[in-house]
Amino acid sequence: MNREEHHERKPPARPERTFLVHGVAVPAAALPAGLHVVATPIGNLGDMTLRGLSILAAADAILAEDTRVSRTLLARYGIGTPLSPYHEHNAAEARPRALSRIAEGQALALISDAGTPLVSDPGFKLVAEAVAAGLAVTTAPGACAALAALCVAGLPTDRFFFEGFLPPRSAARRERINALAAVPGTLVFYEAPSRLGETLCDLAAELGPRPAAVARELTKLHEEVRRGTLDALAADYGAGEAPRGEIVIVVGPPERREAVDEGALDAEIRAALAALSVKDAAAAVAAKLGLPRRQVYARALALAGAAR
Repeated sequence: MNREEHHERKPPARPERTFLVHGVAVPAAALPAGLHVVATPIGNLGDMTLRGLSILAAADAILAEDTRVSRTLLARYGIGTPLSPYHEHNAAEARPRALSRIAEGQALALISDAGTPLVSDPGFKLVAEAVAAGLAVTTAPGACAALAALCVAGLPTDRFFFEGFLPPRSAARRERINALAAVPGTLVFYEAPSRLGETLCDLAAELGPRPAAVARELTKLHEEVRRGTLDALAADYGAGEAPRGEIVIVVGPPERREAVDEGALDAEIRAALAALSVKDAAAAVAAKLGLPRRQVYARALALAGAAR
């Protein structure tokens, strides 16, 4: 080979990237450098968007929470893009490498096991640092369990607060629920099956008999949505074995009540103290009147002490 032939040689062309739709190969559009946050199905693989598929097929690599889970999705759509693990246990080491690749001109896709990345999943710090570094960040929106549950719960959707997972221990969980009691909107929680009954009991104790829904296995074969008051749902799920699958709890907003003056509050507390302990009386009155439990508990302590 002479020198002239050597200079004429070009790097091999990148093979065309495709994905399958009903068995037909569809070309994936070229991607600009950057971090592409892609939502994936929460159960039914048919919920994957065409744009999301194109991004996954065209990316230089896919950052996946669990590569074993993600391979099932990619195999369904004939996508061979390399997978790289990115999860809470390796993020500190994986994040600088990912940012470096993007800075060098690569296009990386970020996905979670299911649903929209960053919603109770790792990825926030990666996005934050990419933005801070001036790197492009785009999103391909799609499935999200919290929004899916909100849509089918039959509860107000004009205002809602997504809490994610509550603390695993009851005392801390009830403290957090109480802090959310006055939020003027529907509350949305994720919960593990093993804690569902206990969490519903704590929600009922702190929030009273608000209307609620438990959505389980959304978009999957055994999808189930149970609706009722918190106390009824707590009794229902506390009576049998823990259910299986991914669970979302949706709780209606507090009722709008007139402001409660001190005299009316004291009367409610005294009536409750006649049959309950200070702690339980405060919880009952707080739930009934839609007031912070700490405020009611402090007043209940004072009244109980004065009565001695």
